[in-house]
Amino acid sequence: MTPTFWTTLSIINYIAVAAVILRILIRGREPRGMMAWILALLLLPVIGLILYGLIGHPPIQQKVRKRQRRRRMIANDLTQHSNAALSRHDVMDDAELEGPQRSLIRVATRLGGTVVTGGNDVEIYHDAEAVFLAISLAIEAAQEHVHMQYYIFANDQTGRAIRDLLVRKAREGVEVRLLLDAVGSWRLRRSFTRQMRREGVKAAYFLPWGLTERRFHVNCRNHRKLVVVDGRTGFTGSQNIGDEYLGRRRKYGPWRDTHLRLRGPSVAQLQEVFVEDWYFATRENLTEDRYFPIVGAAGPLRVQLVPSGPDRRPDVMHQLLFAAVSDAHHAVALSTPYFVPDRAMVLALKSAAYRGVRVRLLIPSDSDHRFVLWAARSYYAELIEAGVEIYEYDGGMLHSKVVVIDRRWAMVGSANMDERSFRLNFELTSVLYDVGPAQQLLADFDDLRVRSRRVLMGDIRSWNMRQDILAGAARLAAPLL
Repeated sequence: MTPTFWTTLSIINYIAVAAVILRILIRGREPRGMMAWILALLLLPVIGLILYGLIGHPPIQQKVRKRQRRRRMIANDLTQHSNAALSRHDVMDDAELEGPQRSLIRVATRLGGTVVTGGNDVEIYHDAEAVFLAISLAIEAAQEHVHMQYYIFANDQTGRAIRDLLVRKAREGVEVRLLLDAVGSWRLRRSFTRQMRREGVKAAYFLPWGLTERRFHVNCRNHRKLVVVDGRTGFTGSQNIGDEYLGRRRKYGPWRDTHLRLRGPSVAQLQEVFVEDWYFATRENLTEDRYFPIVGAAGPLRVQLVPSGPDRRPDVMHQLLFAAVSDAHHAVALSTPYFVPDRAMVLALKSAAYRGVRVRLLIPSDSDHRFVLWAARSYYAELIEAGVEIYEYDGGMLHSKVVVIDRRWAMVGSANMDERSFRLNFELTSVLYDVGPAQQLLADFDDLRVRSRRVLMGDIRSWNMRQDILAGAARLAAPLL
């Protein structure tokens, strides 16, 4: 190609870059993110523009407004049915709740728009085989409907087993709906879901890929994982559908997740999340009594389901986690596969450690996203200096997203500790306000911790130049991850 071509391309690139930078400055956002995008645009000609088009800001607001419009269309009916199922179990004013719990409930209720319910039974799973067995048995027993929603659904032995079970239940006359994220499940061929539809399963994609309506975008993804059976039994947590999540792939070894089975009124909140997401994806309105049965108490536990996403009040998960760490009096145990906090969360963790709170962070030593792992490591020095204990788990891929506060209450969900989960993706978190589940989750945390390697300041000082550069580069890109 002639020099004239490259000159013209350079001029076009810098004109476009200047226009995008003006857009970033006018719209405004978190300063670190603004600076990271400006540097990417200046230092990566053409590539920076492509990245901004794929994962930057422009298409987000369009999707958010569309989502908000569709939610308003069913909001009144959905609230009416959900409240009818939950009203007898609202324990917002339970006298047994402690001060910090009440504080978090106020934050979660105001930002997430949900209530805390009593009368729930919660089963905690860490073994993937046990999770799939429990889900399969629940689907097997379904009489009326099965609603499933996943970020990743793979066409492998595990995925086909679930598919065949869903197809069989549809043939038996059970209503079966499956909602998949189009980006998370991009490897799943459309023929897979077309076959399910022919057999009676209603399958749909959340924000499908396409060249119209600016859909070719990787933000605003639905990262939630949930199952609702007959409106009475629910599952939610961090585990996707596929062989990889059962540890059947040797690359990362055993895959470790945390998943919950819920019974009781909290299942109506799971149903509410599914109904809203399903309507957004398909325009099918499921706000009917039969999807929200009135159920009695299934156990003694208090649960609050908190959905978060770019269409709700800003930074629901970010503020919820910040409030939880800030209110901690004795201990914080935090397990996450992807640790890329912003400055506010770093200060919250350091402040808690300075106050004498024992803060422990557990992440995998071998990640499926190596660059994100090095972004996490770039925060180690300042956290360790403040007194935070950091452990890297060597036993496989740790994918659990768990927070236990003061050994008395806990959070389990789909959200990672990064910008994408805090601000860009649709997530779902279960807040458990009782000592029993919190102690179970803490026992599992401690079991993993004793099989992990504690990171000390000497380990960081021993990094070579390549590792220092990698950590610095990952830290610079952290607002974009």
